[in-house]
Amino acid sequence: MIEEGRALFLQIAESVEDSIVDGTLPEEGQAPSTNELAAFYRINPATAAKGVNMLVDKGVIYKRRGIGMFVAPGARDLLLAERRTVFADRFVEPLLAEARKLGLGPDDLARIIADRAAAAPSDSTPTEGTEL
Repeated sequence: MIEEGRALFLQIAESVEDSIVDGTLPEEGQAPSTNELAAFYRINPATAAKGVNMLVDKGVIYKRRGIGMFVAPGARDLLLAERRTVFADRFVEPLLAEARKLGLGPDDLARIIADRAAAAPSDSTPTEGTEL
């Protein structure tokens, strides 16, 4: 799971975020502790703490003194909104720029996407709010 060339604390934070987004860690559910993350990934606890503190600063998880870390209410919606924005910036903007160069309009793009989605094998059910 650990990728070379990417900061470990970012990978730890992303892993916890993925678990929140996919529902493995529900809101108000207990999140893994810094020590658990450090042991699981076999990394320095300070590195795991940096990833956890990043999530705390972001408002995704919070600490209950003496009890542990918990997923904050609204964390999943916050992460989904953030990821949708990143998706639009990373994929949709370049798609639109290329479509303009090719003379494709919104209806053309919608048709291409619908055709490709229909032809693609489905490995999972679409998430809430999607129609692909």
